[in-house]
Amino acid sequence: MKWHAPQKASGFYSCSSNSINMTTKEDLEAIENQISTIQCSNGDTAGPVLAHGRLKTVEKGRNWGWLLSGFISLNILLLGIAIVSGSVFNKVQISSSHLLIFLILLVILTTVWMVYYKVHTSRVHQAVLYKDSHAGPVWLRAGLVLFGVCSVIMDIFKIMYYVGRMHCESPVKVVFPAVQALFVIVQTYVLWVHAKDCVQIQQNITRFGLMLTLSTNLMVWMTAVTEESLHQTVAPKDPSSNGSSNNGHSYNVTTEGRAEVSECKCFHDMCDVFEKTFYYLYPFNIEYSLFASALAYVMWKNVGRNMDEHHSHKLRFSPWDVLVGPVAGLIILVAGLATFVVYEVDVAEGDPKKTEGALITHYIMNIVAIILMSITCLIGCVVFRMDKREQVSGKNPTRSLDVGLLVGASLGQFLICYFIIVAVLASGVMGSTNRLNLVCAILTVIQLCLQNAFIIKGLHREPFVETETSTVFANVMAVRERDPERRSSSIVPAHTLPIPLGILQGRLSWKRRMIKEICAFLLLCNIILWIMPAFGARPQFDNTVGSDVYEFQTWAVAVNIGMPFGIFYRLHSVASLFEVCLTS
Repeated sequence: MKWHAPQKASGFYSCSSNSINMTTKEDLEAIENQISTIQCSNGDTAGPVLAHGRLKTVEKGRNWGWLLSGFISLNILLLGIAIVSGSVFNKVQISSSHLLIFLILLVILTTVWMVYYKVHTSRVHQAVLYKDSHAGPVWLRAGLVLFGVCSVIMDIFKIMYYVGRMHCESPVKVVFPAVQALFVIVQTYVLWVHAKDCVQIQQNITRFGLMLTLSTNLMVWMTAVTEESLHQTVAPKDPSSNGSSNNGHSYNVTTEGRAEVSECKCFHDMCDVFEKTFYYLYPFNIEYSLFASALAYVMWKNVGRNMDEHHSHKLRFSPWDVLVGPVAGLIILVAGLATFVVYEVDVAEGDPKKTEGALITHYIMNIVAIILMSITCLIGCVVFRMDKREQVSGKNPTRSLDVGLLVGASLGQFLICYFIIVAVLASGVMGSTNRLNLVCAILTVIQLCLQNAFIIKGLHREPFVETETSTVFANVMAVRERDPERRSSSIVPAHTLPIPLGILQGRLSWKRRMIKEICAFLLLCNIILWIMPAFGARPQFDNTVGSDVYEFQTWAVAVNIGMPFGIFYRLHSVASLFEVCLTS
């Protein structure tokens, strides 16, 4: 009824005033707006449903890609473990040449994929919409380049060594170092440029390629660790002296295997020099493979990831912020290098008395360093307890990987320490050498727990953010003399003064300075604790208590499994401590 009223009184409305016409127009516009709002609301109810369904489809595809690529990597690693294990023992009909052929295939496939990613995938429009600011920091990539250069040098020495033995060695042993050198060069360049990429296209192909890269690096690492362990593991000359006369393959690996190699003569005089040189470069190749594996894993987690770039923090490092920590750390580093050289020289002579003296010096040096490190870690945990910074929020593949590697790698050190503790206690703790060995093992367990707690707390803290909006009261007369425009003002903002902002902000707070000092000291101490085992110190074999209790074969397996993880733990701690120092 109300809707037809205007038609019956059309004449009346034609003679109405302008105010009534305007009211009618406003009513019509309100009705139209209401209709359009209803239509838009109906469309909006369908929009989120479609968006939610699209998001679920994308998430499902991402999970399937992660799962399938992970299965491929797992199968490659399990197959590689079987081949490496078979090639270690002489009685099994799997030679080192078979292992090298398998590695050559993996390295070539990985190199081809990396070239494809660089040439094609990364250059497609909108292929990389986001960059993970936490992934691949410049200091980590610089370490990758340093270890990569040493790995290439190692491959060159290997090529020259095996060329001199071509008449009695398989040509595969010359081909593999050449292929590996090319692989290291290509991989280092790709990871340096694309470590922060969050790829949005060809996601499944990229995931498979990154998992192949991860598997290849882990296989190279596993092979290098096995060769290094066999090179450093020397069986006792008299197996019956420790009750291990029936340990079969263990002696084939060390004594008979080296005797067989010695029958192959080199046709030039530099073979021995080349061999010693590339064995000293093995630690760098081992760490390079682990660094590359970590970067490949973070890239794999970032495939298809959407993230905000404005959450990144610009971190700065100034060597003038710390003094006591670096000085104390350098003292430990120099003392450790001196004792390491003495240890290697005395043990190489083969004199039992000099070997015992070298072991005592080595244990005392380690005990002093570990006690100081434990005290500083405890102080650092107390400072973090007083720190008011918030815990980091949100998912971060880099931080999760750092924590996982830190805890996982420390298990190797824990394994060796507990084996030593049980062996020394079972033998009756006889002699000063065994007492120092027991004390060193117990203190190492305590230090590992405290250092892990300190680093994990530091990695989960938000970085300090420097603000530049503070106002500084300056010498008014001096400012007026320098700038006539501000003669009427008595307060001058900090950014307008001709003085560096760092001076105006003052020194670091005592908590920040304390954390930086602790990180610098622990960093240098972990470097010397990495150098000694990485370059040949094996007190576990020079002290016979382990082989006396467990027999040599069991003891060699425990040490050769735990030692690579312990070596990596120390170097990974260096990287993590540097990051904690930057964020503080």
